[in-house]
Amino acid sequence: QVQLVESGGGLVQTGGSLRLSCAASGGAFSNYKMAWFRQAPGKEREFVAAISRNGISTRYADSVKGRFTISRDNAKNTAYLQMNSLKLEDTAVYYCAADSAAVIFTNSGRYDYWGQGTQVTVSS
Repeated sequence: QVQLVESGGGLVQTGGSLRLSCAASGGAFSNYKMAWFRQAPGKEREFVAAISRNGISTRYADSVKGRFTISRDNAKNTAYLQMNSLKLEDTAVYYCAADSAAVIFTNSGRYDYWGQGTQVTVSS
């Protein structure tokens, strides 16, 4: 059973940057691919980015390509989401997710483990 704890959310102005962290415990971190999803008020949870178990492969939602970067440090059992050039529409609760399958999925239903979420608010 993997436990995930996100941190790093907060309030930032448009064009600013934030780095989210997802600390994992309770399992072999390198056995899990990691992903970030987000959910804005009144909207469904949506895929943001994912990274393979060895960190070589990544995948991004079109809305964040070129602005967000997902990474991981298997020695620290932590995944990251570097968010640059933030826009108002990036405001959401951001969730970290993990799954042991090798294939990177964008469907939230394919992820077994979830963190509690961290709020990101972008203001003008």
